[in-house]
Amino acid sequence: MRINCPHCGPRDSREFSYYGDAKTARGSDFASTYLRDNPTGDHAELWQHISGCRAWLEVVRNVTTHEVLSVKEAGQ
Repeated sequence: MRINCPHCGPRDSREFSYYGDAKTARGSDFASTYLRDNPTGDHAELWQHISGCRAWLEVVRNVTTHEVLSVKEAGQ
C-alpha cells in the first residue's frame, strides 16, 4: 500500500505508523481503548510518517481493498 504524503510524496506504508480511527475520541478508560468498531468500506484513520517528515496524517482508505482514497494533514 502506498500513502501520498503531502510533504514527501508517495511512500510505502512501511514508512508510516498506524494510530487508529481518526474520528474516535481518545481516552484512558477501558471502552475507548479496547471496545472499537471493526468497519468495512471507507474509513478515516490517523497515520504518522515516522520515517519521513513525522507529520500526522488523516488517511481515508477502503479497509477491504486497501485503496487509499485521500490523504491530508490531521486537523485540517
